[in-house]
Amino acid sequence: MKLSKRYIYDIILIAVLLIVSLSLFFILFKKEGRGKTAVVYLENDIVAEYPLDKDGEYELNGGTNTLKIEGGKAYMLYAECPDGWCKNQGKIYISGERITCLPNRVMIVIREEG
Repeated sequence: MKLSKRYIYDIILIAVLLIVSLSLFFILFKKEGRGKTAVVYLENDIVAEYPLDKDGEYELNGGTNTLKIEGGKAYMLYAECPDGWCKNQGKIYISGERITCLPNRVMIVIREEG
């Protein structure tokens, strides 16, 4: 069975696009390292740092928020605010990710180093 030139060029084009796509995927996601520390800010001041490798619950801002660290991931377990949006931001663990509670002025940022 003889393949036409056009069919061969199509296969080559698909292979090149696949290689470029996979290379970009690994380059983009390799930069984001798994964080080691959850840094808590209150009104732009660092008030606490918690290691992600130690599970626990921490009251923040006099009890208006509760941060939970479990399985190397951090999330807002409780928030005493009208919208509760910070509780819906999910679990974070990659360096640079953050959870923000605007009404209570609390922010949690994941960092590779403390």
